[in-house]
Amino acid sequence: MSGESTRRELLRWSMAIGTASTLVSISARGANPQSAIHNPQSPKPLKLGLMSYTLAKDWDIDTIIKNCKETGFEHVELRTTHAHGVEVTMNKEQRQAVRRRFEDAGLKISLSSGFAYHYPDPAQLRKEIEGTKEYTILAQDVGAIGIRVFPNALPGGKGIPEEQTLRQIGKSLAEVGSFAHDHGVDIRLEIHGSGTNIVAKVKAMVDYSQSPYVYVNWNCDPNDVKGLGFDANFDSVKDRIRNVHMHELWEDYPYRRLFERLRQMGYTGYCDAEIDASKEPIRLMKYYRATFLALQNAI
Repeated sequence: MSGESTRRELLRWSMAIGTASTLVSISARGANPQSAIHNPQSPKPLKLGLMSYTLAKDWDIDTIIKNCKETGFEHVELRTTHAHGVEVTMNKEQRQAVRRRFEDAGLKISLSSGFAYHYPDPAQLRKEIEGTKEYTILAQDVGAIGIRVFPNALPGGKGIPEEQTLRQIGKSLAEVGSFAHDHGVDIRLEIHGSGTNIVAKVKAMVDYSQSPYVYVNWNCDPNDVKGLGFDANFDSVKDRIRNVHMHELWEDYPYRRLFERLRQMGYTGYCDAEIDASKEPIRLMKYYRATFLALQNAI
């Protein structure tokens, strides 16, 4: 290993996988000696993906494909402005080339934008909406299955009622959601932002949209367990979840319960790792995948 920081990083992951493996062993005591994953009646393991922020932010497309294939990651969410270069400035031939490269590698992709709909200025709001539509065309061209967008803030300090902002975000989502649906792409609202990283508020935005084409990106935020609790919060939007962002699996977050609930509902989307850069990315990704499977009793 190179450097004390790398040793500490791998130690954390070693502890995490050890804990997860112990939990798997404990849960299996007194049951059939075969792991739950070998039971044909048990749900299949969830599908693991990678968000290019921040681990892969400096990787080009070849590196992304190579590293994901080597470590068993099945999906990549490409965040705008990163080294992969998948941007709206690409011409038709470039877009087709990106699509072929990921399809030939057997990797699904999504796009991650910075568009948000909380702005009180009508001109800025319209710019965000039209930008989302332009990005949707890019997503369609490169074969992306969805786009991440934001609520991002509640500008109540400017004398704007919270409900007004929630309604505005919802109506904006209705417009971009229908547009995206017509182009075969999902719009996914991330549970994220200042005052908007709360499941109940995101649900209100979705409800205000009155659209069947507005979906949720579950973000594994500490607020998920607050209020009525994890299960109630999860249940309130579970039918809209089309993507999941995970963070460090050793953190104090109910990942085992999340994975259990997702598997119970037959979730077919991806769970994307949003984790810090590492000097040993392949080793880190392998540890992450092992922990991800162990927390599902799947190894």
